Amino acid sequence: MGKTAVCGADEISVDERAKLFTAGSITVFEGDLISIDGTTGHIYKGEVPVVASPVTSYLEGRLSADSEEATQVVKAVHRILAYADTKRRLEVRTNADTPEDAIRARILGAEGVGLCRTEHMFLGARRAYVERLVLAENEDVQRSVIAEMEPLQRADFVGIMMAMSSLPVTIRLLDPPLHAFLPSLIELSATMARAEALNEEISARDLALFAAVKRLHEANPMLGLRGVRLGILIPELYKMQVRALVHAYLEVRKLGHDPRPEVMIPLVSTQRELLSLREILEEEIRNTFKGTSIEKEFPIGSMIETPRAAITADRLGIYADFFSFGTNDLTQLTWAFSRDDVESTFLPRYLDLELVPFNPFESLDEAGVGILLQTAVDLARKIRSDFKLGICGEHGGDPRSIHFFNSLGLDYVSCSPFRVPVARLESGRAMVISS
Repeated sequence: MGKTAVCGADEISVDERAKLFTAGSITVFEGDLISIDGTTGHIYKGEVPVVASPVTSYLEGRLSADSEEATQVVKAVHRILAYADTKRRLEVRTNADTPEDAIRARILGAEGVGLCRTEHMFLGARRAYVERLVLAENEDVQRSVIAEMEPLQRADFVGIMMAMSSLPVTIRLLDPPLHAFLPSLIELSATMARAEALNEEISARDLALFAAVKRLHEANPMLGLRGVRLGILIPELYKMQVRALVHAYLEVRKLGHDPRPEVMIPLVSTQRELLSLREILEEEIRNTFKGTSIEKEFPIGSMIETPRAAITADRLGIYADFFSFGTNDLTQLTWAFSRDDVESTFLPRYLDLELVPFNPFESLDEAGVGILLQTAVDLARKIRSDFKLGICGEHGGDPRSIHFFNSLGLDYVSCSPFRVPVARLESGRAMVISS
């Protein structure tokens, strides 16, 4: 996120009654302003003046390596990144869900958007749209909500494609884990129990909401109604997204830019679900272009994030224009544990005991998950030798993992905007080392 992080606070002693804490020889009272050195963790009382890192200023395009203000470190960073760019084979894209992220990533050297997570566009204030959609009582209500969502999606797509004009933008269709959008069943149950205990009247709406959330509640929401499954149950939702994408494409072209959208279907596991949804999307794209002077087909690919998808990639590849590996979910499903759960429970202990050599969510597990990737790459390239393959999981910005992706012959890695320079550097190093 581009924020300095101070991780660990072993030396802090908190006195809640006195509303203060001590850190070494420093005592800090509630309300005091302090500054923290993100490198050393040292605390300073008051506000300490700071200056932007010259390297950061260079990477973000505010300082030229040829200017008089450029330090020797800046000139060295410029030389090594420029050299890496001449050597690397992997393209470096970014994961971006907002125009601001896309602009920042392009300045940092990104060559397109490898993952635009459209469900992130409906968090925060927009969360109610997905909630209303999933809890809709009938198709008429669903269509009404989708109609409200469409102009919002269109505006989002316009901004991102303008920021990435002439570069590819991979739009992943909605993949919302329902627990992130629906009211908590535990909280609703407590509210209902309290109302009943106090003999309070419960509105018809609250009763309907409670019944719907109970019906849709999943013991493991990461393995339930997500991705392509949601698109098949509510096809109008994905049709709205590609319709908004077509209108955004036309608008961006009209403004003089060169939009290059790609559509990615998430969580596909079977050939039939991919074919079924692809036919629906292609028809909607064609119908939306009707009446315009433009005929355009958008590349439609699949996100490989289940083990079954990886080992049947030759079947999926018949109906996909590209694959992008979602290594976050692929790691969870291969190891049979959830990142959100294990990183705060047994994984630290496993690392301490060296039962696992590293956190598999930070660096790719080549011996396990890597075999699935290798299998999928081999199967896809048997269909077409130039089958486009990328990776858009968090591993796309990890130096160690990038070397493995390079050895697999992937076409690109995609990572968060702030990791783009690292990915550029490591992609170059991977080629130099392998040669």
